[in-house]
Amino acid sequence: MSNSIRSILLTLVFLSGGILLYSQGKAVNRDKYRINISRTSEAMQIDGVLDEKSWQVSEKAENFVRVTPVDTGFAIAQTTVVITYDKSNIYVGAVCYDPLPGKRPVESLRRDFEFNKNDNFRLHIDTYNNLTNGFAFSLSAAGAQSEGVINNGNQSSFTWDTKWKSAVKSHDDRWVLEMAIPFRSLRYYGGEKEWGVNFGRLDLKTNEKSAWAPVPRQFPHNSLPHAGTLVWDKPLDKAGLRLSFIPYATATVLKNSEAGEPAKWKWNAGFDTKMILSTSLNLDLTVNPDYSQVEEDRQQTNLDRFELFYPERRQFFLENSDLFANLGNSQARPFFSRRIGLNVPVNFGGRLTGRIGNKWRIGMMDMQTGSKGENLSSNYAVAVLQREILSRSSIVGFLVNKEITRSYNDTAFTGYRYNRVAGLEYNFASADNRWQGKTFYHQSFYTGAGMSAAAVSGNIGYYSQFLKATINQSWIGSDFVAEAGYIRRTGFYEITPSVSYLFYPSGSKRILSHGPDASFNAIFDPEFNLTDRETEFSYIIGWQNKSQLSLSIEEQFVKLSRAFDPTNTGGVKLAAGEQFNWKSVRAGFSSDARKLFNYILNAGIGGYYNGNRWNINGLMNYRVQPYGSIGMTVSYNNISLPEPYNSAKLILAGPTLDITFTDKIFLTTFVQYNNQVDNLNMNIRFQWRFAPVSDLFIVYTGNSYTENFMNKNRGLVIKLSYWFN
Repeated sequence: MSNSIRSILLTLVFLSGGILLYSQGKAVNRDKYRINISRTSEAMQIDGVLDEKSWQVSEKAENFVRVTPVDTGFAIAQTTVVITYDKSNIYVGAVCYDPLPGKRPVESLRRDFEFNKNDNFRLHIDTYNNLTNGFAFSLSAAGAQSEGVINNGNQSSFTWDTKWKSAVKSHDDRWVLEMAIPFRSLRYYGGEKEWGVNFGRLDLKTNEKSAWAPVPRQFPHNSLPHAGTLVWDKPLDKAGLRLSFIPYATATVLKNSEAGEPAKWKWNAGFDTKMILSTSLNLDLTVNPDYSQVEEDRQQTNLDRFELFYPERRQFFLENSDLFANLGNSQARPFFSRRIGLNVPVNFGGRLTGRIGNKWRIGMMDMQTGSKGENLSSNYAVAVLQREILSRSSIVGFLVNKEITRSYNDTAFTGYRYNRVAGLEYNFASADNRWQGKTFYHQSFYTGAGMSAAAVSGNIGYYSQFLKATINQSWIGSDFVAEAGYIRRTGFYEITPSVSYLFYPSGSKRILSHGPDASFNAIFDPEFNLTDRETEFSYIIGWQNKSQLSLSIEEQFVKLSRAFDPTNTGGVKLAAGEQFNWKSVRAGFSSDARKLFNYILNAGIGGYYNGNRWNINGLMNYRVQPYGSIGMTVSYNNISLPEPYNSAKLILAGPTLDITFTDKIFLTTFVQYNNQVDNLNMNIRFQWRFAPVSDLFIVYTGNSYTENFMNKNRGLVIKLSYWFN
């Protein structure tokens, strides 16, 4: 690392640390917004009718205030919440008043529904009372469930699944809900008497998001630093060992027509085990796991010089995933769970996650894969230790190890026998969430590692309802290798400042906000020569009905580090070392998501390397509430390059049919036509949740050529799983 880069990064580290030390403080709502919860001895019936005596004597959370479109004044659509508990469950009851006539907008009955397209109520709980990690439980007005984990104070992942019960009863002027959330589904400290809590509501007819404890409109609804306090009538009991056993069985038939192979049948079985060692620590084990029910990745038109990123969807890797997935940044992730079992089967694995004491958090994972073809069996291990400091900051140390476990021929094997990455990270955030940032140092170890086998980064951001300003800097050494991670590129220094400002016109009945946005990205090689630059100026207008228009001008410069075909279609490549500079303009519009028909469109035109490009992308959706929706995704890129380079008209299009017969029976079908890779993909996924977190899946997947539609391969999977407590 050059002295100039080191000086810049160290300056950012000390500046950000100083700002965060100065801005630490108490959470803004914990003392003012408090609700007491008392134990009930009554048998609670979860039916959407609040007729039990316990509800009548419980303390009420009411007088909800607006979060959006403005964060001042009381909500028009008011909500009243009551809460109680017994030995096994927390119970939440709510009356969601509906002041306007007409149907309540709901997209479907699907679990983990999209927040902005459904009238819904949400419970946010900060069980560790640390303003950073928690849980969210939601119900739509149609009774669909959604549950998720919260990390980093306001980032939610709703791919997490757990057992809980609920019911919704609809009336002309209100809808009433009840929740029963088992303590065994949560993680918390035994002996504590206070949790953080907030109750939120989205009412689409009034276009109003509201909360019990106020949340500034620049932050998400689930912002734990702005939650109030749930006060227990007595300290919570510590729980002993609890065990859940989830076996599965599959039957699969596959036919590879492309290889001329006949249909092959395969039977498989395995299991997951969840052991709750304490109220704050749990152990997960998996043997011969199967992920055939996981939805296929939505394809992307690939115009990138580097590997595309696809998110993790497998359930085993998602609980407490922030401990592992939040290591590093978007340019350098030392651990990326999708590397595990990418082209080989996973044999078995285990994960220990949770808290030790009030300030320490631990995560350990070990996974063993099998062999397939040239891919050798490997062991993946990661250990993370987090120490909370100040009000919302933490120091993290970690070690990631990938090691080949099968014997191999040294003369034929060209990879690394082992690859390890160790690092330290400092995550910081002020109590009110206005200041946020991160710094880290990572070092990789492998046979022949050079002096530049390291990665260093620092970023800091300020967020208010008017001003948002950030600066990110990273240096990724040319010898930095993280085989169990996701590294877009190596051997560069990057700096990315950005700033945006929003005006909120007073008295406007249509315009909610408008303002400019500017961002700059520059990348330099190890000799500090510029290789990439992108400058963008935008102006964004937001309407009261949540539709939005953006207009932008972009300028880009690229000096190729290696030969590259800008269409990624296998044509003649531009030579390494060539330089290109171009400009383009772009416009985007998203419609009112409350309407039955809603859409997002964006288009751009301008230069592209040594040629030109214009493109249009669209996402359209029509819902037949509450039984599902019909969607269409379209991406068209028209790239014109001079001879002898390939020009291309790239089409990625796919209709989606999402049907929810009930809140337990779902059918999803999507088709993806992608002429860039000459593939037509069809995926049909039927799910019957016949018991809590217990499912029957029937999944069909087929791939064909785009020109003649001849089949390449297809398969049918039937999977049955059941959750035993």
